[in-house]
Amino acid sequence: MTSKQLQESVSYLRKKGFENPEIGIVLGTGLGQMVDEIESPIVAHYHNIPFFPLATVEFHSGKLIFGTLMGKKVVMMSGRFHLYEGYAFTDVTYPIRVMRLLGIQKLFISNAAGAVNLNFKKGDIMLIDDHINLQGGSPLAFKNVAEFGDRFVDMSQPYDVEMKKKVVEIAKKENISLQQGVYAAVVGPQLESRAEYRMLKIIGADAVGMSTVPEVIVANHLRLPVIAVSVLTDECDPDNLEPVNIKEILDVAAKTEPKMIKLFKELIREL
Repeated sequence: MTSKQLQESVSYLRKKGFENPEIGIVLGTGLGQMVDEIESPIVAHYHNIPFFPLATVEFHSGKLIFGTLMGKKVVMMSGRFHLYEGYAFTDVTYPIRVMRLLGIQKLFISNAAGAVNLNFKKGDIMLIDDHINLQGGSPLAFKNVAEFGDRFVDMSQPYDVEMKKKVVEIAKKENISLQQGVYAAVVGPQLESRAEYRMLKIIGADAVGMSTVPEVIVANHLRLPVIAVSVLTDECDPDNLEPVNIKEILDVAAKTEPKMIKLFKELIREL
């Protein structure tokens, strides 16, 4: 990844009309309905954006959408990139750097995750308070990282405190049940074994997924305030573990998504 490549991506998007977005939004697995909320959308498909990776997962659509939401200019990623697709950390986080160069001042991230904390139930929303990186690498571990920001990035408070507070208040006001907890990021694409779920619980994870943490690390590298929420799509009880059903996971995500959209829209309104 070079500055020149990033500038070419940004230049292409600006020519398409992606002018000064204020907020970037990353949509997770099964969480694509929010795209319909955007007014006057301009769409750029990933395969047309210079140096952009391509989404290879069949339920990730692969486009960047610019438009207005709650009176603010937003740019939304419909389809994100994962390490399990064979991408490097720099590929997975490339769009975050592009959105920052386009002008975003805040970043919202969503994902579908499994509930490791058995007090949480499928269909719950969890505001991520902290995370554990179990992906075996970092999106900042490359030679010329210092060109883009500090090499050693503080992660004592990776998720923006003010925005988290606002989300909690909005959830209360809108009567949306909101959990808060620690998200563990693994590589995947296989789901966890019973022993792995037990380990995750022991080390303090409340939910587990295969994304989000690289993007959050890069947001912190770019001094970009970020929040993230998980839609909990399954319950990971190692003593009563059912075989995974991807269709059911996507169904739960789709059913819960309107609550997540409500949280994000109200947060945009308040910013």
